Amino acid sequence: MTPTPINEWTLQRLLEWTTNHFNEAGSDSSRLDAEVLLAEALQCQRIELYTRFAEVPDAEPLQKFREWVKRRAAGEPVAYLVGHKEFYSLKFKVTPATLVPRPETEHLIVAALEVCKDAEEPIRIIDVGTGSGCIAVTLAKHLDKQYVIAATDISLEALAVARENAQSHEVESRIRFYEGDLLDALPEGSNPVHLIVSNPPYIGRVEVDTVEDTVKDYEPDAALFAGEQGTEIIERLIPQAEKMLLPGGHLVIEASPTTMDRCVEMVNQSGLDFVEVINDYAGLKRILVARQKG
Repeated sequence: MTPTPINEWTLQRLLEWTTNHFNEAGSDSSRLDAEVLLAEALQCQRIELYTRFAEVPDAEPLQKFREWVKRRAAGEPVAYLVGHKEFYSLKFKVTPATLVPRPETEHLIVAALEVCKDAEEPIRIIDVGTGSGCIAVTLAKHLDKQYVIAATDISLEALAVARENAQSHEVESRIRFYEGDLLDALPEGSNPVHLIVSNPPYIGRVEVDTVEDTVKDYEPDAALFAGEQGTEIIERLIPQAEKMLLPGGHLVIEASPTTMDRCVEMVNQSGLDFVEVINDYAGLKRILVARQKG
C-alpha cells in the first residue's frame, strides 16, 4: 500500500490539527466539535470518519470545513454553524433566534413524561417559551396517550423554527403554536391543563460575567436573561400556572442552580405544592416540579 504523502490533509490530520486548534482557543469539547464539523462538511455520520482516516477530502467540503473551523475558533456555537443539534436522540434545527438545546433540559423531558403516565386522558400540555420546539416536539414524539400540546414564545422567529421542527418530526398536527408572553399568549378562555413545562430565561444580569462568551455573544439575549436576579420570569410564570393548572396538574420548570432555592420559596409562597427538585448530570439543582392542589 502506498503511504499517504505527509503534506496531504487527510481526515485524520484534519481532526488532529483542528482538535489542537480548538484546545488552544479554549474549547472544552475540542474533539467533538472537530468531528461534528467535519462530518457535516462531508455529509456523513461521525462514526464514518474513523473508517475514512486516510481519505483526502475534495476541495469544496474542505473549504466549508475550514471556514467553520475559523468561525468556531472565534466562539460561534457548532450548532449554529451546522444548523442543528441533537436533543433526546432527535435532531432539531436551530438558528440564532433560538437557544441551543442542552443535555440538562432532557431531565425536564423525563420528569414531564413521568407526570403524564398518571394523567387522565386527554392530556393537555403547555410548553412555555418553546424556542426551537425541542420540548414540545420531543413530548409529542414520546407520548402514547391522547394529548394536546400548546407551545408559546414571544419570538416569531423562534416559533417559525419550532414549526419547522414539528413538521420534520411529523408532529405538526399535534402542536398549536402561539405568539406572546408566557401564558398570556394563549387564546382567551383556554381550557385548564394537566401539565405546564418551561425552560424559561433564568440568567440574571448580575451573573453576566460568569456566562461563556460563546453563549452570551451568539445565543438570543431575550432567551437567556430574565432580569437583574434571574428569577423575574419564573416569578411571573408561577402564578399564571397556578390559574391554568387542573387540580393535581403539574408545573415542571428548568431553573438555575444558583437561584433554585429562591424558586422553591416562590412555589411555597404560591397556591402550588412543592414536589421535588431534580439534579442534572453534574449533580446541580436543575428541574423544579410543583403540583396544583386538589
